[in-house]
This record gives sequence, C-alpha cells and structure tokens, in this order.
Amino acid sequence: MFDHLHISLTTPALLFPAISLLLLAYTNRFFSLAALIRNLSSAHQPVNKEQIKNLKQRISIIRRMQEAGVLSFALCVLTMFLLYIGFNKTGSMIFGASLLLLLYSLILSVIEIRISVDALNIHLKELS
Repeated sequence: MFDHLHISLTTPALLFPAISLLLLAYTNRFFSLAALIRNLSSAHQPVNKEQIKNLKQRISIIRRMQEAGVLSFALCVLTMFLLYIGFNKTGSMIFGASLLLLLYSLILSVIEIRISVDALNIHLKELS
C-alpha cells in the first residue's frame, strides 16, 4: 500500500517553520486568554455564566491545539530520524500522522476562533 511513498529528508523539515509559528500563535492566544481571565477575576464584578463557559471551552481547545501541534512537530523530527537511518516506509507513514495532527490542530484553531467570536457577541449583547 505504501510502496510508492518516498519522501526526502528535507520534506518534513519544510514544516518546521510553519509548525513553530503556529505554536507561537497558539501560545499567544493562551496568554491573552489567561490575562483576560485574570482581569475578570481581579475586577470583582459579576461575570456572565455564558462567558465563563465560553472561556473554559476556549482554554480546553487551546490546550488540545497546542498538544496536537507539539505532537506533529515531534513526529516530524521522528520522521527525519527514520529517513536518516533508512526506514523510508515507516518515516513516510509517521510523516502522514504528523500531517493529520497538524490538520487536527488547525481545525481546532478554527473552532476556537468561532467560540472567541461568540464571546465577543455575548459581550456586545451585554453592552447594548
């Protein structure tokens, strides 16, 4: 089934900058969300239950995004090692798993963005 697969050592290396930038973006999202939660707790004002639910969802999704991104990165490194020692078929399959994890991470990112927009809409509803 995977007999036709052959990738070079440079193929997984091409993902390194992309995955690194994604992880940086995910970390920034996490820090922004953490700062927002800290500000809400220090403001000593009542917080809408919908907002709390929304924030909990976003934290959970960002954690899963980061985990999938890190695993994708680790599998890219493992792919390069396997290709280096001559295990091309195994390396190709591991690289495929890395790509699937990266795709999962990106899908979670879109979901988190949608939840973030919902949070802004809740806030706008409260202001009007």
